[in-house]
Amino acid sequence: MSTPDTEADGSADALLRRLEWTVIRRLDGLLQGDYRSLWRGSGLDLADLREYQHHDDVRHIDWNVTARLQQPYVRQFTEERELSAWFLIDLSASVDFGSDLRTKRQVACAFVGVLAQLLTRHGNRVGALIYGDTVEAVIPARGGRLQVLHLMQRISRRPDTAGTTHQATRLGELLNAASRVIRQRSSVFLLSDFISPPDWAMRLGQLGRRHDVTAVRLYDPLEMSLPDLGLINLVDAETGEQLLVDTHDTGFRKRFAAAAEAREATLRSALADAGVDTLELATDDDLFDAILRFTEMRRIRSSLSSGRRALRHLSELKVESR
Repeated sequence: MSTPDTEADGSADALLRRLEWTVIRRLDGLLQGDYRSLWRGSGLDLADLREYQHHDDVRHIDWNVTARLQQPYVRQFTEERELSAWFLIDLSASVDFGSDLRTKRQVACAFVGVLAQLLTRHGNRVGALIYGDTVEAVIPARGGRLQVLHLMQRISRRPDTAGTTHQATRLGELLNAASRVIRQRSSVFLLSDFISPPDWAMRLGQLGRRHDVTAVRLYDPLEMSLPDLGLINLVDAETGEQLLVDTHDTGFRKRFAAAAEAREATLRSALADAGVDTLELATDDDLFDAILRFTEMRRIRSSLSSGRRALRHLSELKVESR
């Protein structure tokens, strides 16, 4: 006889197998040789620049620096240590919303499944902090497929909320807990719809100074604008408050869109102030395309960062040689 936990485990295994076939298998060919684009901390890292010598690999010549100094320079790399990745997962009531085939919770589960599987297959460890009305669980960082399944099972399991009153989401609590739990420098992914009082931006910035942080913003297109559906009952998933509205009213739909746009501007400004990478992930997004966008963003950021470090190092060398 199966129990709810074994059924959830089986569901997580089936989902992971499906993701391996539809997403991970396709990513494998595209990410070969570009693994570091997904997360800093694994593979090779730029350590120094020096003048070219006859035995050097020409593929390591930095052509931008060479052109600037009129003399060949090569990049020197160091192998980095094993990476730990942590997922900070907001599973408050609002993530169970989805206007079409998938909810934000399901999108979060698939995203974590793909990244955790890619990471653990390269010998890295993954862990998680789970937030509901408060920080409900800390899953220590471990490797292996069973760890990936455990994370996915925990994310997909919806709590029994019958007769309960939810508290407003406070992402600051989750970020404070992460600062205490994650000691070693790690890659950190914060998954949330960011429906929370704006007390998290400063804490996210502080976490970003210690770790490599990516904010994964979950949202549903219906949260941006309402179609004409006539009279509908809107429910605030965070507080349970209900409101009957007439979506046939053009003025109301315009006010709703304006309020959503203002929230978007505030959120984007807060994320920019925190100084972390951001991935927008909608419930109707293709996960494969979304991760490719993320990879390209990280590749560009990494390239710019490496260039700045190289120029800073050369400037220091020139000052010392005077």
